[in-house]
Amino acid sequence: MMALMGELILLRHGETEWSRDRRHTGRTDLPLTGRGERQARSVAPLVRSLHVAKVLASPARRALRTAQLAGLAVDDVEPGLWEWDYGGYEGLTTAQIRRGRPGWYLWDDGVVPGDAEHPGETVEQVGTRVDAVLERVRPLLDGDGGGDVVLVAHGHVLRVLTARWLGLEPAAGRLFALGTAALSRLGREHGRPVITAWNISPRFGRDRSFGPGV
Repeated sequence: MMALMGELILLRHGETEWSRDRRHTGRTDLPLTGRGERQARSVAPLVRSLHVAKVLASPARRALRTAQLAGLAVDDVEPGLWEWDYGGYEGLTTAQIRRGRPGWYLWDDGVVPGDAEHPGETVEQVGTRVDAVLERVRPLLDGDGGGDVVLVAHGHVLRVLTARWLGLEPAAGRLFALGTAALSRLGREHGRPVITAWNISPRFGRDRSFGPGV
């Protein structure tokens, strides 16, 4: 097997109004706030240190704008990087959901169906999506002359992707808290998948925005 030539770089997009307010934001296509744009620009010095071979981004404009402001040229829009579809919980906070479902926890209890635009997904379905993304990018990382592959996407989908990179069940994404406009690195040690860096971002105010959805 060829030695790994690059790492998988994950970038969660900057703050939106809903991530700021802790509202679950799946397929609702919100723009970045002014603060979110400043967050994205602040990542640019970290991006310049990478050896980027390819950049894939979620179709959401908040992801595409984050990539642009961070100085990344998106090669392909990847539908598999859409955020978890929260179904009937789209736009709601955890506190609001728990009024009807006390003790509700996304990673254990999932979502309820919504309308035609938000039918909802199980965590296993999200896992299947990101498995396909990983299958696509592994040859880019392992090939001769390869470099880093950057994925610009959303909090929960990137957490599920990280779990699958490590060979864990999709719901193990619950272990990997991820702030807005934070950069993480997935690589290998002795041929085994590892996290080489996690949740890195320049200091940007006191609120790291660990809200649900992005």
